[in-house]
Amino acid sequence: MKVLEQLYEGKAKRVFKTDDDNLYMVEYKDDATAFNGQKKGTIAHKGVLNNKISGWFFKRLAENGVDNHLVEVVDDDHQLVKRVEIVKLEVIIRNIIAGSMAKRLGLEEGTEISEPIIEFSYKDDDLGDPLINRYHAQAIGVATKEEIDTIMAQAFKVNDLLSKWLDEANLILVDFKLEFGRTPDGKIILADEISPDTCRLWDKDTRKKLDKDRFRQDLGDVAEAYVEVWNRLQKLDK
Repeated sequence: MKVLEQLYEGKAKRVFKTDDDNLYMVEYKDDATAFNGQKKGTIAHKGVLNNKISGWFFKRLAENGVDNHLVEVVDDDHQLVKRVEIVKLEVIIRNIIAGSMAKRLGLEEGTEISEPIIEFSYKDDDLGDPLINRYHAQAIGVATKEEIDTIMAQAFKVNDLLSKWLDEANLILVDFKLEFGRTPDGKIILADEISPDTCRLWDKDTRKKLDKDRFRQDLGDVAEAYVEVWNRLQKLDK
């Protein structure tokens, strides 16, 4: 497998072409951003940890019927993935009120809700990733009705599986962001990453935050929190 030119560099990853038209190489970075890029920094070994954590989740999800872009974790900070065109939707599942939803609705962070909430935001950094609904997405051509039905069904399935595994790791899955892509033959599959960068994870006993909120809110011990998540996931394999 030969890695060719860089196709894209985002806030947390670089994507490279390979000599196989159907495969890309993804490199995870230590860079950290928050508030749509207004806050920037570096988290030691974040790239390695997020690569391993994402790989762990993607492998387990595939084994449980959630098709995704992962082919293999190549080394500490690289993944080989299927080539997809990313759908311009960020899909957010919320199990507990936190973050922007707490501010929007004037609710206290940690408020319990009766069922998971799904939200969509239009994936555009220049616009600040504005919230939209499925009807916006269909009307402006971001995705078809059938694609959105698939995305929603897969997102809720991912939530059920992740919540179960994280509960076994003594963690609460507060909320998380997913992205989906279209394969060359038009199939919708899970893509991007699943990590403490994209999930809010709280310790079940203490509600200590073990995710990127430690960076957003200057809570300290950011890298240590990511290591703690990885260590707990590894224990589930033993």
